Amino acid sequence: MTSGLTSGSSGESSSGSTGRQQTRPSAAAKPVRWAADAVATPREGARPHLDYSAQSLWRVDRVIEGIRRVGAPYAAVETELRGLGAYAGEVIVRQAGGEWWATGGDHWVRTPDGRLWDPIDEARRCFAGDGSLRLLCRDATAAR
Repeated sequence: MTSGLTSGSSGESSSGSTGRQQTRPSAAAKPVRWAADAVATPREGARPHLDYSAQSLWRVDRVIEGIRRVGAPYAAVETELRGLGAYAGEVIVRQAGGEWWATGGDHWVRTPDGRLWDPIDEARRCFAGDGSLRLLCRDATAAR
């Protein structure tokens, strides 16, 4: 689902693929909206405090863990996971000075050091029990 890019993979791209990349504002439009929806929509009456800080990603990881623990089917929570991943991506954009990139319907965050990060896919990995949006953000912002 990640079109060959994984979290922390090199952001180096050939000139052929650069033309397909979109930067803000068009590439950011959807993930920024998904992130805002995740912030505004409480899950089962409990809304974690999401303030676009790196610390808030601890809460997001716990929310995803809770969703996984209750055994929700992926199809039922796919949109919510996308929103939480987009939220984490927006945290990285704000904390590291990154920018959203998009191609073929997939969205990534490119940090100033040129690396591409896939927070939406990382949210899916969290749901599968093998990921952490908090750690993704820590790694993405470490090279600042």
